[in-house]
Amino acid sequence: MSEEKQVVTMDKIISLCRRRGFIFQSSEIYGGLNGAYDYGPLGVDLKNNIRDFWWKEMTQMHDNIVGLDASILMHPRVWEASGHVSNFSDPMVDCKVCKSRFRADQIDLNAPCPVCGNKDSFTEPRNFNLMFETHIGANKDSASVVYLRPETAQGIYVDFKNVLQSSRVKIPFGIAQVGKSFRNEITTKNFIFRSCEFEQMEMQFFCKPGTEDEWFPYWREQRMNFYKKMGIHPEHLRWHQHGPDELAFYAKDAYDIQFLFPMGWQELEGVHSRTNYDLTQHEKFSGKDLTYLDPETNERYIPYVVETSAGLTRNVLMALSDAYDEEATPEGDTRTVLHFHPQIAPVKVAVLPLVKKDGIAEYASKLEHSLREDFVTFYDQSGAVGRRYRRMDEIGTPYCITVDYQTLEDHTVTVRFRDSMQQERVAVDQIVPFIKNAMKNYKRV
Repeated sequence: MSEEKQVVTMDKIISLCRRRGFIFQSSEIYGGLNGAYDYGPLGVDLKNNIRDFWWKEMTQMHDNIVGLDASILMHPRVWEASGHVSNFSDPMVDCKVCKSRFRADQIDLNAPCPVCGNKDSFTEPRNFNLMFETHIGANKDSASVVYLRPETAQGIYVDFKNVLQSSRVKIPFGIAQVGKSFRNEITTKNFIFRSCEFEQMEMQFFCKPGTEDEWFPYWREQRMNFYKKMGIHPEHLRWHQHGPDELAFYAKDAYDIQFLFPMGWQELEGVHSRTNYDLTQHEKFSGKDLTYLDPETNERYIPYVVETSAGLTRNVLMALSDAYDEEATPEGDTRTVLHFHPQIAPVKVAVLPLVKKDGIAEYASKLEHSLREDFVTFYDQSGAVGRRYRRMDEIGTPYCITVDYQTLEDHTVTVRFRDSMQQERVAVDQIVPFIKNAMKNYKRV
């Protein structure tokens, strides 16, 4: 990692998340559930802000992308058509001595067990399906089996014709979706990086066969620019092209955007040229016509797809990791600070009365309430103002407004900037446009 990010460790991220109410272990009072997490008051706002930032970028900023929210439960034939029933599995082995479980393709089966050190203790590899299976209806038999979706993309494919006919879109166009997915991961690790229940932000872009090679680099550029717009350090992002052993058999090309997490470079988002495989499969299994009739040429074809697929919950971990810093202050101590872009920060503005007496607290409280219409705000009158600044730094609040005795005289307040810790005097009636302008022109240093 770059020099300023060497302070980031997963233990520090986890500690901060629990201490300040970003993320908790699921069912913690019962000992917790591996691979499942709860998002606290600050965490849910951070996650929703990233989701909204992505949604605006993909739909509002493009005139040929529409939205969808498909059901988590789908007809089981969907997953037969997609190949998940027969192919969505990992080869697993167990150690017969310590009972640890490993992916067979990630360890040396001829070596000792990495946990207990015993030799020749592994079972034969066997496939383990990653889909969660459940039942729908009164009878619990093979006819009632359904699955919790392992990805959101298939919902887009099966609704392709519905969207096409109801929204009057024309190729090229995209369908965007944010939603939960579920995978029965055996090796959940690195906090929320890999979990059994997670959220995805996916967009399937449908185009005329032969034009996918034009759209593929376009979407690669768009998706990398998105993270830079979010304020992520460019040096913490890189591309990884899938090699022959990684590329799905139906894919023409695939790249991953990787981020430098505390545990090293890992996948953040995939951009894939998927050909027409998915729609062809669903046409075959459903018996329904999923072709597109070009209104200009009268040509009929099954569209090719360029996919962008990002993990929302993984984006949360990225934002926390990239924003986390420990900085020396002019006073000689160290502050923990989250340098979130103001657009995704859980709290935008904190209002702090210098003291609780002489009408200052009442003035500050009234000001904080008036700002709620425009910003997510927080009011804090407990402790020394310097300590309150530190609390706001630790949760990534970009702007703190301090109400003092001068405020009572001339109706001006002090605005403190999180990143630089500099302060500026601003008239109360100019606070809203001042903060909005600062957010619009924010630059990460």
